[in-house]
Amino acid sequence: MTTVTPTTMPTLPLEAADIMRIIPHRYPFLLVDRIVELEPGRRAVGIKAVTANEPQFTGHFPGRPIMPGVLMVEALAQTAAVAVMALDEYRGKLGLFAGIDDCRFRRMVLPGDTLVLKVEVEKLRGMFGRVRGVASVDGDVAVEATLSIIIPRDQVMGGGTSDA
Repeated sequence: MTTVTPTTMPTLPLEAADIMRIIPHRYPFLLVDRIVELEPGRRAVGIKAVTANEPQFTGHFPGRPIMPGVLMVEALAQTAAVAVMALDEYRGKLGLFAGIDDCRFRRMVLPGDTLVLKVEVEKLRGMFGRVRGVASVDGDVAVEATLSIIIPRDQVMGGGTSDA
């Protein structure tokens, strides 16, 4: 297990600009609006305000907009990336999916909903990790999954500035 020794604890909540200093995602693919709880290397809680003007709703589905399940899983992964990349040893690195297991979709997410994204780091060793994530709306689980991640040694964050 990785030793958790962040030198500076970020001030919460983290807003979009703060999140973009930690992970490389940018609009329209930044799917976490705020991080409200953070224990680097251990857990994080993020918030995604789902709005009708998001581009996916023009085609998913016309007249009945529903947030695609894969984007909910991606929002969990981005929240997990903040939890891991907030550690000094991973700062500025690029985290990638290695797998998605035990994924279950339990509820539709609609424009106007607030998605609460909770992730717990189960394992983090070197360049591999496993995270359990649950996204909910008003306390009702929308999706849950176990995400495997890889952090390649030779890859650094692109697309913007980092704290590295």
